[in-house]
Amino acid sequence: MTTKTDAAEPTPLQERLVQLIKLKGPITVADYMSDALGHPHDGYYMSNNAIGADGDFITAPEISQVFGELIGLWLVDAWRAMGSPSDFNLIELGPGRGVLMDDILRAARLRPAFTGAAKLWLLETSGRLRHEQQRRLRTSEVNPNWVDEFADIPPAPSLIIANEFFDCMPVRQFQRIETGWRERLVGVGDDGKSLEFVLGKTPPPKSFGLPEIDDTKPGDIFELSFEGRDLAMQLAEFLRTNGGQALVIDYGHMQSGLGDTLQAVRGHKFWPPLAAPGSADITAHVDFEKLAQTAFDCGAVVYGPVSQGTFLERLGLNLRVEMLCKTQDKKKADEIRAGAYRIAAPDQMGEIFKVMAISAPGLDEPAGFEET
Repeated sequence: MTTKTDAAEPTPLQERLVQLIKLKGPITVADYMSDALGHPHDGYYMSNNAIGADGDFITAPEISQVFGELIGLWLVDAWRAMGSPSDFNLIELGPGRGVLMDDILRAARLRPAFTGAAKLWLLETSGRLRHEQQRRLRTSEVNPNWVDEFADIPPAPSLIIANEFFDCMPVRQFQRIETGWRERLVGVGDDGKSLEFVLGKTPPPKSFGLPEIDDTKPGDIFELSFEGRDLAMQLAEFLRTNGGQALVIDYGHMQSGLGDTLQAVRGHKFWPPLAAPGSADITAHVDFEKLAQTAFDCGAVVYGPVSQGTFLERLGLNLRVEMLCKTQDKKKADEIRAGAYRIAAPDQMGEIFKVMAISAPGLDEPAGFEET
């Protein structure tokens, strides 16, 4: 069984993948995502202007400064709840163009002791994006340090922010056929040049924990992100050992379920995921239930997830917006309100995006997760 993609101009990475598959056989969707996004020479994040109005997609910090300011105040409050340590790690996973961290540090100036105590670590593998982050943060009070792996960050009490990071973690896909599950793989089309989805010939291991056959029907898709699970384990164990909290913000579902969520975006429009790899952003919805269970099993405390709109409103979104608008002309005030609507309204980003906190045991419930 195969599913073809729309035709597109082959990229150098596509030609490499076609040759690899012809030589060694179909590859997993996770391996395809890893190459399409992070290949050292032809990966999407290595060679494209991805983020912003002129890129392929736009994130909440790029839409509204209020987003980053509220996150900054959340971090200051979390630092206070940790006992205001005189030295701590401030960590961002996948900092994009540095807009979010720039807004965070601006808001944190209200507490100079916070910025004075922070050691900033940015997990970023793209040299192109590192350059943008360096340029944007060059006048900040905190000097950034860059790492390629989370394991490279030294142990210390830590506050971690991951905004639209887990959705880029590679996923493996499994499809239900009449006799059970088979892995969905990426193979070569009949033309010998294009890529297409194919199914593996053998059942996946039982240890993968796929849904029971009786609870599914032929054609159903189930996704697993082993990389996302492993990172959640790292975060939970790091925080449990060193203290601190992590804030995970992403689009996804609160409960594990069936469905094909693999998607690509190019020029702010949906794009066939297997077409012209390296030229489009590829993501999958985050399984927050799986992340939460993984962190909990590692001894961390988990709060949420809650919707992004609910979280921002609890942090004082509306009050902050109106305070900003008081000092602006009508045109600018309308832009500020429109940005806030886009990041928080249920029919925009407010409902599909979720927020979850992973915390070391013994800390107070973080702001934004209060039961109502």
